[in-house]
Amino acid sequence: MEGKFLEGKGALITGGASGFGRGAAYTLSEKGADVVLVDINEDLLEETTKKVQQTTNKKIIPIVCDVSKSDQVNAMAKQTFEELDNVFILFNNAGMADYSLRDITKVKEEDWDRVMNVNLKGQWLVANSLLKKMRKQPFEPLAGKMICTSSQGSKLLSPILPTYCISKAGVNAMAKLFAKALAPKITVNTILPGVHTTGIYLNSEDLIKTMLKAGNTRIPLGRIGTVEDVTNVLMFLASPASDYITGQEFLVTGGLAI
Repeated sequence: MEGKFLEGKGALITGGASGFGRGAAYTLSEKGADVVLVDINEDLLEETTKKVQQTTNKKIIPIVCDVSKSDQVNAMAKQTFEELDNVFILFNNAGMADYSLRDITKVKEEDWDRVMNVNLKGQWLVANSLLKKMRKQPFEPLAGKMICTSSQGSKLLSPILPTYCISKAGVNAMAKLFAKALAPKITVNTILPGVHTTGIYLNSEDLIKTMLKAGNTRIPLGRIGTVEDVTNVLMFLASPASDYITGQEFLVTGGLAI
């Protein structure tokens, strides 16, 4: 999409140090947004901030935060609105998986809590820390947009990633509830990536190929997904072209979810 349609607007990206979050920082700043990058990994966050700053004259502001901790999230929100005039785009993207690969009957409580607290509770905490001010922003026709990262795993359930799949199914439901509650001023939509070379798959195409082979699974479009496949959808959802869309799920799987 052409033009700086986010000029004068702010964006906050959780999980901003790598993967889809890092890609989103490039995409949204290119379209004119000042960007707050939120991540728990301070070193990687600093690296990403420097790299993105080299490509733009927009503000790129790093904030270290554990999104599962309400005190840290509230402090992050306070700092964000001190740094930016507004948050028009919230990319609620931070997430993790449990690589113990236990089935649902063997999951440990601490692993369940860790995944749920980041993937589901974290998105809820971040949203609620920002939405009160977002709803009052003077933009028209919308005061803001929230875009949540879920997963094809919320639809195609993996027996060896039960906590991840359940947490992402929760994100889908949460986003729809937010969409109803925040209409007509804020839209809320969800992106469901498939298998992409990001940290969830340890940035390894070989691991992805092994998992697909083990599950006798083929991607109809014939390739593993990229970060750009997801940020292209993000760009659409952040743009005026999507202003009449809310409460929807966008599968980006190369046809894997058919």
